[in-house]
Amino acid sequence: MVEFARRHVVVVAGGISHERDISLRSGRRVADSLIGYGWQVDLRDADATLLPALRELQPDVVWPALHGASGEDGALRGILEALDVPFVGSRATSARLAWDKPTASALAARAGVRTPRSVTLSHDVFRELGAVSVLAAIADEHPIPLVVKPARGGSAQGVTLVHDTADLPRAMVTAYTYCDDVIVEQLITGTEIAVGVVDTGDDPVPLAPVEIVPRSGVYGYEARYNAGETTFYTPARLSAAAATAAADAAVAAHVALGLRHISRVDMIVDAVETPWFLEVNVLPGLTETSLVPQALLASGHDLGWVYAELAEQAIRDHRR
Repeated sequence: MVEFARRHVVVVAGGISHERDISLRSGRRVADSLIGYGWQVDLRDADATLLPALRELQPDVVWPALHGASGEDGALRGILEALDVPFVGSRATSARLAWDKPTASALAARAGVRTPRSVTLSHDVFRELGAVSVLAAIADEHPIPLVVKPARGGSAQGVTLVHDTADLPRAMVTAYTYCDDVIVEQLITGTEIAVGVVDTGDDPVPLAPVEIVPRSGVYGYEARYNAGETTFYTPARLSAAAATAAADAAVAAHVALGLRHISRVDMIVDAVETPWFLEVNVLPGLTETSLVPQALLASGHDLGWVYAELAEQAIRDHRR
């Protein structure tokens, strides 16, 4: 086993988002992996006791394992920066950019990555202009099939694939349940993949692409976190050229958004082997069914070693 300094890490998991249960599972997996390398680990919830605990414990590093807004919108990261506490993952500003899907898509497109045609609508504009008129305009300019999804959020919550214009109103209502801004975008068909990006101090390194084949045909919440609901292929069943293009696109998005340490870029590879950017996650799931751990294991990495090395890199970055 590779020797690391005996560090004290606080893993923050839970929170109050829709993804609390997933966060707890990710946090527990990270904690167990680091304990296996001899680290002292405190697993803490994101509640009123967290900041006093950080002041008391004075950990070497914090690993935020919070999914959803509480962990990925930059707020917690901004507080950790204000407290001058080293932490794993992207800084607050970059996390905010990635958390907002329209902004992330715009920055990825500026970096040369293909993105679906889309329109973003706030709930206020949707109501003020009239739902009937807005939906008619969308149907004219964005032909079926479409994807309707919250502009901010994760785990595919509030996402609907629309194959009939009559289903568009219900899809909008569902998405607005999760966010006040909703994206209506072109549905790209092809091979759904996720590419993890890891950076332990040199250049960002893309992991093997993971191909996602849900039994239901839709990679929704249940398909993501219930064993047996989805078949994964690691590496994805892509040509060498398509795999390289996807890896390049993932790294380009990671760099364009100013991310660090770890991210996951979700894409569709179409029939002509073009990767299309869907979204990026500054805190990819780290549960037993999550994609980045699958890619790491398939590449022969030990999860504990990678997590420890990322934490060490966070400490090095803080010292610099």
